[in-house]
Amino acid sequence: MESGPILVAVGAALVTALAGGLLTTTGPWYHSLRRPSWKPPDWAFGPVWTTIFTLTAISGVMAWHADTSPSARSALLSAYAVNLILNIAWSGIFFRLRRPDWAYVEVIALWLSIVALIVVTARVSGAAALLLAPYLTWVSIATLLNRAIVKLNGPFGRRQASPILGGRA
Repeated sequence: MESGPILVAVGAALVTALAGGLLTTTGPWYHSLRRPSWKPPDWAFGPVWTTIFTLTAISGVMAWHADTSPSARSALLSAYAVNLILNIAWSGIFFRLRRPDWAYVEVIALWLSIVALIVVTARVSGAAALLLAPYLTWVSIATLLNRAIVKLNGPFGRRQASPILGGRA
C-alpha cells in the first residue's frame, strides 16, 4: 500500500484539528453563554473529535484505494477539501467572530458536506462510508446545540468587544 494517501489523510486531519483547536477559545464570552442542560461535557469534545478525525482519515484512504479512476478520486478529494474548510470555518465563526447565529447557518452547510462525503465515499466503498457515520451523528448534535445556543442567547451582532482586535466592534 502506497504511503502518499495515508500521509495526506493524516496531514489533512491534523491540519483540521489544529486549526479548529486554535480557533476555539472557551474563555469568558463562551462561558457566559446560556447552554442547554443536555450539552455534552467539555471534556468529551477532544476525544470525540480525535476519534472522528481518525475515522475520517481511514475512510479517505480506504476510498482512495477502492477506486483508482481519476473521476472518482477527483470527486473524493473535492468532497474532503470542502468538508475540511467548512469544519475549520465553524470554529472561527462561532468562537472568534462570536457569531453563533452565522455559525448555525455554516454548520448546516458542514452537515450537508458530510452527507455529500458519505455519498461520494459510498460510491466506491460502503465500509469507508460507514466510518463517517459518527461524524454525521456528532455534527447533528452540534447543529442542535448551536441552534439552542442561538435561541437561548440571541440576537447576536450587537456592539461587543471584538475578538480579533480586542476592542469595541
